[in-house]
Amino acid sequence: MFEKILIANRGEIALRILRACKELGIATVAVHSTADADAMHVRLADESVCIGPPASKDSYLNIPSLLAACEITGADAVHPGYGFLSENARFAEILADHNLHFIGPKAEHIRLMGDKIEAKKTAKRLGIPVVPGSEGGVGPEDDAMAIARAIGFPVLVKAASGGGGRRMKVAQTEGDLMLALSTAATEAKAAFGDASVYLDKYLQKPRHIEIQVLGDGRGGA
Repeated sequence: MFEKILIANRGEIALRILRACKELGIATVAVHSTADADAMHVRLADESVCIGPPASKDSYLNIPSLLAACEITGADAVHPGYGFLSENARFAEILADHNLHFIGPKAEHIRLMGDKIEAKKTAKRLGIPVVPGSEGGVGPEDDAMAIARAIGFPVLVKAASGGGGRRMKVAQTEGDLMLALSTAATEAKAAFGDASVYLDKYLQKPRHIEIQVLGDGRGGA
């Protein structure tokens, strides 16, 4: 059991983590930007530390400031909540390097799932059904049209490093494909630093269902 958890988030998720910690008798540390100094999660936590100015990149995404907050308060674990640094493999590695526990997946798993092409390959290897699509990334050297025809139009061009529906382009017909590929790759490079894209069958009226997986850190899930 952890003795003190730093919550590297704000708002509703921070409050939910706070409540769970209090039920378990674990001390809590809230972090906040200067704009959130009077926020509810700050007022309810056992301790709080200001980690920077209002912009998220200078506060809630500021890894050195979060490490300093852990050092100041003596926290032995960090709960990232969702968003912000929760899917940042480097953050998980840095915490481990400083003997701090990251409450979440291991860095290698975050990194694997962050690459949608590799994540899909892993799912297929484990026998998990996936949407029909390309076997890997699709680049200028590939016969993208033949791959798309094999999948069947319409197809969806997706960024390998994307998430949350960002940087996706629909190609309804063969005439749309090349523009969708080039636009998606350019936008992905600008947004994520990775121009890799792949193709999936475009589902016209999908239903989004998320399944939460809870692991105990000892191999059980």
